[in-house]
Amino acid sequence: MDLGIDGDTAIVTASSAGLGRASAEALASEGANVVVCGRDSERLAETEAALRDLDGDVVGVETDITSKKEIDALVEAAVEEFGGVDHVVTSAGGVPPGGFTDLTEKEWYGAFDMLVMSAVWTIKSARPHLEASDAGTITCITSTTVREVIDDLILSNAVRRGVIGLVKSLSRELAPSVRVNAVLPGAHETSRIEELVEAAVERGDHDTYEEGLKSWSDGIPLGRVGDPRELGDVVAFLASDRASFVTGACVPVDGGRLRSA
Repeated sequence: MDLGIDGDTAIVTASSAGLGRASAEALASEGANVVVCGRDSERLAETEAALRDLDGDVVGVETDITSKKEIDALVEAAVEEFGGVDHVVTSAGGVPPGGFTDLTEKEWYGAFDMLVMSAVWTIKSARPHLEASDAGTITCITSTTVREVIDDLILSNAVRRGVIGLVKSLSRELAPSVRVNAVLPGAHETSRIEELVEAAVERGDHDTYEEGLKSWSDGIPLGRVGDPRELGDVVAFLASDRASFVTGACVPVDGGRLRSA
């Protein structure tokens, strides 16, 4: 299937690793020019080099997505390099786990900046370019916690829902020139899950990495965790002409774990 995004320009935030990187990889594989970003310069350089082997051009910009100034610079760099912006994919790192009594006000504000304001600032900065494009799209990577809460992840449970409100509102406000959607990933074999599994093996909770990873598939009807690229391919589809009548959607990519309709 030709997604029709060859030569388009996409910005993917928090894309030096994890689901952001997988989304950037999927877009670049379809011929899109992709601007990736992250705070770790070494990891960002490695990602940029790895993705350059794909069909689209890839540029890395060191960026702290909790800084509006740095996000503005990211968008400016994309426009300077490629002449415009057609697609924005917002991703963000994880926020601290814990229950209500475990977390400080600083951690609440930090989670809001990381998960919500980073998306707001990126979209606000890129909006004029998206509206000038013939194919403007926004896709926000959130979590299945926006539909079903997970114990001891109260920051994710509470704060990420603000992104869904943003997506639904913008899908109406920016129509018909820009389509706006969200994807809700479940468990994928990212570096974060790899670290958690390895730590569990070191504690003696599991005998092997494979056994520990398998434990993450409990409750997933497809019987396994996802490959990050499976999420990335959905992101690329939502940015494409093939999804031209899809906006305001929140698409779970979780192997069927969510029980809510």
